Amino acid sequence: MLDIILGVLLLVIAYVMGSIPFGLIVGKMWAKVDVRQHGSGNIGVSNVFRTIGPLPAVVVLAFDAGKGALPVLLAVQVFPDSIWGLATGIAAIIGHNWPAFLRFKGGRGVATTIGVILTLSPIVALILFVLWVITLAVSRYISLASMIAALAFPLLVYFWRISGTYLALSILISVFVIYRHRPNIQRLLAGTEYKIGEKARPNE
Repeated sequence: MLDIILGVLLLVIAYVMGSIPFGLIVGKMWAKVDVRQHGSGNIGVSNVFRTIGPLPAVVVLAFDAGKGALPVLLAVQVFPDSIWGLATGIAAIIGHNWPAFLRFKGGRGVATTIGVILTLSPIVALILFVLWVITLAVSRYISLASMIAALAFPLLVYFWRISGTYLALSILISVFVIYRHRPNIQRLLAGTEYKIGEKARPNE
């Protein structure tokens, strides 16, 4: 019973941490800009990069990845060799995607997912990063690179035969990332998606 209570508490902590909108906070503190009013209207790293610049985007990347990594690290300490680590990571991703602090309108969850995967499986994270870089270099679309990496995640988990539960949850994470990129998919099909290096325009 105590384990269940601790596990639920970890999930709540992870969700609350994931809900912290670092993209919005950094945008307002760095340049007095609400990134939701520019470009894709997203609070994630990509829109911060387009709206404000590379350095604040790196700061947001670090914080967004950290809010995925820290709850997982805590869960692993409390429940070694348990699936609670990945479940806690998913709670943090849900918090980023649907944050309570922003009326459940958040980001795509990519940076937070990076933090979760890097903490649980650094080798898988490294392979996904290399795949992301290659896709970005070829296409110049950050969104496409993120979706390709998300699709590859459960395939790598299956290849390494980590566990059936881990595979199921990795598929869930992949679905989250793809689902949150629906506007990007529409823009890719229409040929209006932002390429890396293009400045964000104010929302109409």
